[in-house]
Formats: sequence, structure tokens, C-alpha cells
Amino acid sequence: MVFDIDMIKKLYAALPGKVEATRKMLGRPLTLAEKILYAHLYAPTTTPFERGKSYVEFAPDRVAMQDATAQMALLQFMTCGRATVAVPSTVHCDHLIQAKTGAVADLATAIDTNKEVYDFLASISDKYGIGFWKPGAGIIHQVVLENYAFPGGLMIGTDSHTPNAGGLGMLAIGVGGADAVDVMAGLGWELKMPKLIGVKLTGKLSGWASPKDVILRVAGILTVKGGTGCIVEYFGEGADSMSATGKGTICNMGAEIGATCSVFAYDTKMSDYLKGTSRKEVAGLADGVREHLRPDEAVYNDPTKFYDQVIEINLDELEPYVNGPFTPDLAWPISKFAQAVRENNWPEKLEVALIGSCTNSSYEDISRSASLAKQAIDKDLPVHSEFTITPGSELVRFTIERDGLLKTFEQFGGVVLANACGPCIGQWARHIDDPSRKNSIITSFNRNFAKRNDGLASTHAFVASPEIVTALAIAGDLTFNPLTDTLKNRKGEDVKLDEPTGFELPPRGFDVGDAGYQAPAEDGSGVSVIVSPTSDRLQLLAPFSAWEGIDLKGLKLLIKAKGKCTTDHISMAGPWLKFRGHLDNISNNMLIGAINGFNDKTDTVKNQLTGEYGAVPATARAYKAAGIGSIVVGDENYGEGSSREHAAMEPRHLGVRAILVKSFARIHETNLKKQGMLGLTFNDKDDYEKIQEDDNIDIIGLTEFTPGKSLTVVLNHKDGSKDEIVVNHTYNEQQIEWFKAGGALNVIRAQFAAAKK
Repeated sequence: MVFDIDMIKKLYAALPGKVEATRKMLGRPLTLAEKILYAHLYAPTTTPFERGKSYVEFAPDRVAMQDATAQMALLQFMTCGRATVAVPSTVHCDHLIQAKTGAVADLATAIDTNKEVYDFLASISDKYGIGFWKPGAGIIHQVVLENYAFPGGLMIGTDSHTPNAGGLGMLAIGVGGADAVDVMAGLGWELKMPKLIGVKLTGKLSGWASPKDVILRVAGILTVKGGTGCIVEYFGEGADSMSATGKGTICNMGAEIGATCSVFAYDTKMSDYLKGTSRKEVAGLADGVREHLRPDEAVYNDPTKFYDQVIEINLDELEPYVNGPFTPDLAWPISKFAQAVRENNWPEKLEVALIGSCTNSSYEDISRSASLAKQAIDKDLPVHSEFTITPGSELVRFTIERDGLLKTFEQFGGVVLANACGPCIGQWARHIDDPSRKNSIITSFNRNFAKRNDGLASTHAFVASPEIVTALAIAGDLTFNPLTDTLKNRKGEDVKLDEPTGFELPPRGFDVGDAGYQAPAEDGSGVSVIVSPTSDRLQLLAPFSAWEGIDLKGLKLLIKAKGKCTTDHISMAGPWLKFRGHLDNISNNMLIGAINGFNDKTDTVKNQLTGEYGAVPATARAYKAAGIGSIVVGDENYGEGSSREHAAMEPRHLGVRAILVKSFARIHETNLKKQGMLGLTFNDKDDYEKIQEDDNIDIIGLTEFTPGKSLTVVLNHKDGSKDEIVVNHTYNEQQIEWFKAGGALNVIRAQFAAAKK
């Protein structure tokens, strides 16, 4: 069930006919994304869907969940009434392992500290037919790429970097846990038909340039929200020339531009990777339908006719990039980065360099970085920064240890961390003398928001390829350009680093002792899932209340968030990860990272009941205890970043009834809808300025809540005056039913209950 080759055979057998029918229906050649999307419709259609407007139900092939989000997803799934999951599904224990001293000790500590959660996830997976990847097995996206991703498939995953699987030609989309519940329950999964951005890659990478530099460049072009509502499809001879894992890196970081997902066409590189990871049969099947796993030839010839936007990048001319600090779309070509560092007064000294993570931990990445580490050893160059290596999976770790690459890193002074997310998601017990001191780090990870890696606002985090990260670790200086500059070795000689070299796949093939996989029971009916009622880590869920059937009046303004408000601001990770299975406890981090627009402080808002200032969660609890609803107001791209649905469930749990913002990030808006929350946007963004600190707010028009019809928000100000503003929404009829029922899960539960009668 967890890996179903028969499912792939069935999909590929039907694919030619579905592609031809879609081509006939649309009356034109097809992009790859269109071929995959229309082949996975939940129900047949004879009517084309409009990009960016039509809501469509799809039937994904599989579900992947990481441990931090799987807890809440599976707690929800327990209540829906099914005996087993409807599609192949897996859980991956990668988020709860904190990086502190090194792989062995950190993993042992995590297994001890998180035993209750791991036992819960293992038992519930066993019961419901879900494959379980134990702690230490690897990071979800790398494990999926090595084992489950396949060309032409459609997957959803409860992590925003699920699109990593696009490196193998799969549409893989990050979602909240409630969406995963829908699919595991056998229901259709809804998505607004994405627009399409085509990225034409010409030329070929060489020298210091890497696939990571492609997405760093694209992020600079599109910004963190330029891909919102879009699938990014890469094509051209440059795309075909890159390794499958390099393609995965690019797709992984598509989350940083807000893209629904990213994808590459099936090619020889993908076939090689499938064969190299023991999936020769899948490669053979894909070869048989190759033309249907690539865009039609006419799309290549005139892409502007078929994509909503086209970007062209010549890989022959592409420089390495360094992006940051504080945002992954501030893109600097290496030739201009030193100047940017000096002009912006960013700390030039590099204190820590970190490579690996789900984004860049392939054999190719590690071997190219190791070639630079070997140069430093051979050329007698001292290493001036701390250096860590995070293998993406046990398969990669075992293989690079066998091939001597880990030994090279150890001689280089590197510390090997566990096969887990670690510092990439804030699970890092960093050693620093003064946490308030401005400092710089650089990683080959994907995100670099303030406090993202180490929880310190003083840390300036930059993102680059593993090669550039390794070179800068040797220099210990952000102004060093390895393409042009020299370094002094211990003998006082000027030494220049040679271009990095490596292997796309291990010359001797992959090898592993224990990959860390646990298959589910054939019959889980006798398996018990135990959650202690006194646990502070796990809590069974109670359904949210249904809508009262009236307009919402007298809502208290909880916070007017100013500027960037990501899911990290709404529901921090790091030490809070341990409460991901306990909704009430984790709700104590709700919006504590958001900046209050009235005082420019975090976690300090006015309690209108007392007139005093206090923490956001405590203030929300005070309103809830008094039977008063509240509302959150936000800025642009509210909820960007991680797919964590806790950022939607926590406000719902603490009595917030609506989120009113200038614009939403895609996943977060969907998560709000799933939890029965109102997600609204200003019709006139300038109305954001009309919100006052002591406002009592009414939402009018809910008794006639219909798709496409605006609502009215009344701002009742403290001085007795009021403003009426128009607000918009994107709810369709089904999503309105979620709101009325108190959440999508309540609707699912009722459907299964009715089916049993």
C-alpha cells in the first residue's frame, strides 16, 4: 500500500488517453503541468478550468507527512471514521531532533525526549496502514525523492517544501493537515486551478554555478510572493542537463516564491536517478510514456502562448548567488555580494556555515562540497568558521561515509548532525557567546527569516549553494569571492580554490544498512492508539463549534500585525515543536512573533477588557473566557512560509473568528478555510490604516454568504465614530459549508456517519 507499483502502471496506462482527451478539450498543445493535473481530476469533466479562478477537485496518488504536522493531521484523521487510509501514505520523523553536539548524541536525546510522540505516530501509522520512517531515517523530502516520487504523479504533503519531488517530474504540493485528512479519507482534494509560469533554461551549468543558483536567481526575479497561485514549470536543454537531485533543489525552494509547486519534465537524468535508487521498473514504465511526461513540442517552440509568464535564464552566464539576509528573495550575484555586505554594514565575519538539509543534501551536493574541503586540507588552508553537515537521509549518510566523504569533512573540522531538519527549522542549540551580538551565518538551506535558524534576531542569515557555503567557511569572511579571490594558507602563500567537482550519483551506487522504515500492520484493527489524558505533548481533539447563523458583531481587535507575518511569526517552531500534538499548549505561542502595528512590539497587545497590555495568547484567552470573539488584522502575503496548519488552528482554538489582511499566502488561506475560519481581504488596501487599537468590529452579510459576494466590516471606534469597509473573500460553495459547519472535518465526519447508516 505504501508504495504501489500497480497504481503507477494503472496511471501510465490511462495517461495517453487522458492527455489526448485534454488536448482535444482545450483545443491546443499542453504543458506538462496541464497533463498531470487533468490526469488526476477527482471527477471527469468536459469543460476546461480557468487558471487562477476555477476551484478543482483532484485525486492525489499519495500523502507524505512530517512528524511535527502529522500529529495534528492524524489526530484529525482518527475522528473521521475510516479503518485505513485510502491512498499510500507515510510519516517521517525529522522535525523533532534538535541539533546540539552531533548526530549520535542528538538522535539519542531526541528518541528519549520525544518517545511519547514517536510511539503515538508509530502506533497510529500501524493501525491505519501508514508507512513509518523512524527518527534518524532522514528528512521527509529527501526520503520521498529516494523512494516514492515518480514522474507524472500528484502528491500532497504536510510541509511547504513537498514540491522537492518535482525533481522527478511529480506535481507535489504542500498543504495543511486537514487537506491530508481529506485525501487519506478518499475524498477529492480542492485547489484553485494554478496559473503557469514557464522558466526556460538554456545553456549548461559549469564551474561554481549550481542548480541552487537557478532558484536563488528566480527568487530574486519573482520575490517571495511572485509565484503565489502558480505552478512553475522548468523546460529547455538547460533543464534536461541538470541532475534529478539538482532539479529537486530548485523545486524545493519554489516554496520561497509562494509557488503552488514546481516541476521538471521527465528526461534521462530522472531515469538514471530512478535506476540508481532501486526503481528500475518505474523508470522502464516512465520511458514507455515519455512523450506524455513532457510538454508538447509546440510549447517548447512558442512558450509565451502557453504560460502566463515566461522567464529565461542562460545557464552559461549564471553566477553563483547569495540571498539574504532575513528573506530568501534578496538576491546578490557573488560578484556584487561583497559590496552589498559592506554598504549595508552586515557583519563580514562568518561565524557558522551549514550545508545539507532537505534542499541540498544529495550525493552530488555533498561530493562537490567535499572536493573543496579536500582542497583546504591539501593546500594547508585553515578553516575560519564553524562548519556543520546535515545529511538528508540515512541512504546518503551511509553512502558518503562508505566513500570517505564524511572523513574528509571531519578532517576539515566539520560536525556531522543527525539526518533531520535541525538548524533549518530552528531546531538548533547554537553555541554563541552573546545572543544579542550582530553576527552572520550562511546555509545551503531554503529559508532565512529572522530567528528562523537559531531563534536570534541578531543573526544575519544568508542562503547559497553548498559549494559557496563551504568556500566561505574556509575564508570566514562574507566578502570573499572564491571565483576571483585568494586565501593565505598556513605557510603564508596566496592560494586560490579550484572549481568544485563531484558526482551526480555515487560511482559505486548507493548503499545503506538500516534505512529506518517500518511497514504498517496488514490488519490494524487490533492496534491501540493510546493518548494519555494528562499528556502535555498530545491531546485528543474536540470539534470546533458550528457558525451561529448570524452576523458576527462586537469582535475585539486582537492585533493589527505590521509588515511580514509568516507562519513562523504566527506559530513559532524551535522549542514549540514539542507541542505540535497538543493544541491548547501550542496555542500559547500564537502570534507572539508578530509586530503590533500600534507599538512596534512583539507579543504586547491591548486587552480592551482591562485596558492593560499583555501577551497575545493571554489576551485572546481573556476574550474567549468572556464569550467574546476577536479578529486579527494583517499586512501583505500574510501566512507565508511553512504549511503548518497550527497557524490556523491556534487562532480558531482561542476564539479568533476572522483574519482580515491585505493578501494571503496560498496554503495559509486554505488552512483557515479548513478550520472554519473567515479569511478576508481588504477591497481597498488603504483601509488597513483605518483600523484603530480599541475597535469593536462587526462582520455583516454572513447570512447571505455566497461565492463572489463581498462582505461589509464595520469598525466601531472608541470615540463613537465608525467606518464601513468592503472586504472580499475567495470562498466557494463547499468552503462556505465548511465555515457553517465549523470546519471541513465536521463535514467529513458527518458524511461518513451518514454513509454507515
